[in-house]
Amino acid sequence: MTIKLVNDRFAGKTAIVTGAGSGIGRATAIRLAKEGARVIATDIVQQRLDEVKAELADCDVECITGDVSQAETIDAIMAKANGKVDILANVAGIMDGFLPAAEIDDAIWDRVFLVNVTAVMRLTRAVLPLMVDANYGAIVNVSSEASLRGSAAGAAYTASKHAVNGFTKNTAFMYVNNGIRVNAVAPGAVKTNIEAPMNSEFAAGRVGPVLQNVVPSVAEAEQLAAAICWLASDDSSNVTGVILPSDGGWSAI
Repeated sequence: MTIKLVNDRFAGKTAIVTGAGSGIGRATAIRLAKEGARVIATDIVQQRLDEVKAELADCDVECITGDVSQAETIDAIMAKANGKVDILANVAGIMDGFLPAAEIDDAIWDRVFLVNVTAVMRLTRAVLPLMVDANYGAIVNVSSEASLRGSAAGAAYTASKHAVNGFTKNTAFMYVNNGIRVNAVAPGAVKTNIEAPMNSEFAAGRVGPVLQNVVPSVAEAEQLAAAICWLASDDSSNVTGVILPSDGGWSAI
């Protein structure tokens, strides 16, 4: 599938993309850069960022290696932003091994929420003062099909993505009069590097048959990037507080 770029759609804009080293984050960073944005790309793996930087050698791209849930990484990102952030794409996320409530341990629960929810809050909190001052900004969070149902993942991941939806809607409501739009994309199955092992026999017996029978074809990361970039662009200027499924129709079942 070929998705056409929109030339200079983001010219003059500065965009932050988390999880930019692979999958949806990489595709989003590449598209934003090729459509004219100055991109601050962050990921936990240096080699992945080096590859993105090399692919975008003719574009304006800054790379920050680090864990986006940690204050030092956010500080480094904001230092690169140099007082201007027009777009924030919170893409980084981790799975939970499909563990149900009776099997989840505190460490996995805390880590999933730290990366999937707290990091989103912290980076959003960091960029909002700049966006408020500019009376302009677009924030796009990556949620999940698991935020729309209980049969797509384990307890921690499902709860974390429901939290992302709530955070998205509340932030959209709070800052709509400040020229800031906040939306989320809810992917279904996507070809990415995210680790999604089925670490529970009990969950496999419950979730497995559902996924085998109802999940549509696996999407390309570029298809999700197209949705994210539309929500980040002025083409969606009247859209805020929306959770947009991009799941091949899974949410319609």
